[in-house]
This record gives sequence, C-alpha cells and structure tokens, in this order.
Amino acid sequence: MDTDIPLSPTPRSTVRRGARRARSDRADLYAVLDAGLIGHLGVVVDGAPVVLPTGYGRRGGTLYLHGSTGAASLRASAGMAVSFTVTHLDGIVYARSAFHHSVNYRCAIVHGRARLVTDEAERLLGLEALTEQLAPGSWTATRRPDRKELAATAVLALDLTEASVKIRTGPPGDDEADLALPVWAGVLPLRTVAGEPEPCPLLPAGEPVPPRVRERRLSSRV
Repeated sequence: MDTDIPLSPTPRSTVRRGARRARSDRADLYAVLDAGLIGHLGVVVDGAPVVLPTGYGRRGGTLYLHGSTGAASLRASAGMAVSFTVTHLDGIVYARSAFHHSVNYRCAIVHGRARLVTDEAERLLGLEALTEQLAPGSWTATRRPDRKELAATAVLALDLTEASVKIRTGPPGDDEADLALPVWAGVLPLRTVAGEPEPCPLLPAGEPVPPRVRERRLSSRV
C-alpha cells in the first residue's frame, strides 16, 4: 500500500520551523486530509497570489478539487504549480507567559502541479471522492451529475507525492522560570460537531432523516 511509502521531503516540503512536529508517515498525511471538509488552494492568478477555500476528496495518492469551468482561478491552476493545505484546530494552549500561548493542530500542505482531469471516468471518480468527503453515502443515494452539470464543472487532480505534515499536541511549553507563576495553564480542547438536521421545507411531511445523515449527526465529530 502507498501508506507504507514515507513522505520524502523536498526543498519546498521540508519542515524547518518547529521541525520536531513534522511527521514522516504517509498515513499521517492521509489521516489529516481524510478528516477535513475544506482546504485552501494557493495559486498565482495574473501575477498575484490567490488563496481559495475549496472542497476536496482523496482517492489513494491523488487529491481531487473542483470548481466552475468559468472560474479564472481554476483555469489558472490547470498545469501550474499550486499549494493546497488542510488544517484542523484541536485546542487553544494557555501558557503562563503570553509568548508561549499556542494551539494544538494537525496540518497538511501539498505541493505540485494541478492536472485538469479530462477523462470521463476519472472525472466521475473525482466528483464521487468530493461528494463522499463532504457527505458520506450521498453519491449512491442521489442523482448523478448530468451532461450539463459536468460541462459546467472543472475537476483538478493533485498528486500527493510532495507534501508535509505538522502536528502539535499536549500542554504548553513554558520556560522553567515561569512554572511558579500563579497563572492557569493548560489546553482548551476544540472540536467540530454536527447539529440537528434541518429538513428542506419542500420535503414531504414526515420524511425521515436517512441513516447517512442521522448517524453522522450522532457521531462525536465531523
């Protein structure tokens, strides 16, 4: 399996600041990506950097992104060097000094050239990956994209070969001289939880919430 292949740092993906938090296992990269819903795509448009929030999905060692075929940012991304990042904020770290306040987090950064997907089968695979990342179980439960919708949608593929992962966990790293200060220190955990499903007002009265939504609602985290 490709999870057995370690992350091989390149000049762009080598973690220098906070290097002790870097992870070298590809499984850690996949875990950070698979746990997310939104990432940020960095691309240069007309000579200026642009960072765009976007949905994504992963299949093996490939990340799929999508957007409108009319979007200038998507057109600019195709064939160009881009960066894509996903970050999870897991806690606020309260220290005894202002300097050592921090956050616990998991972050993945991917570098590469975005490839415009033109093969019809791979386009559908990419859109399935995107749908299942956002709303598991929905690809098979809903209508598939029609020709008009496919024509309006651009799908990009980004190889996951060149990537880095940083993870911070645990308590604050206060200086020894500050440990006796009468200041509370610790971690305030943060998490994202799903709320109560809100049915579309056009649904028939009494339409039950399907398991793919209900079970996700009952999970402790999304």
